[in-house]
Amino acid sequence: MARKVYRVVPNGTNWQVKHNSLVLSNHTLKSNAIDAGRKVAIANQPSQLVIHKADGTIETEYTYGNDPYPPAG
Repeated sequence: MARKVYRVVPNGTNWQVKHNSLVLSNHTLKSNAIDAGRKVAIANQPSQLVIHKADGTIETEYTYGNDPYPPAG
């Protein structure tokens, strides 16, 4: 099954939780957006939560659900 990717991204002075181009929620605090993104990612495993910095670059990533080992390929 394909892993769903959720992102916490800046939007002006606010933060959004997105899946593909769909905005799932808006937050004034980055910490609240991370909490919301984590809840969505955990509820929809296998998934990945990618957290971006204010400049749009990737800060960190979290993976939820089974991660096959050894990886395919």
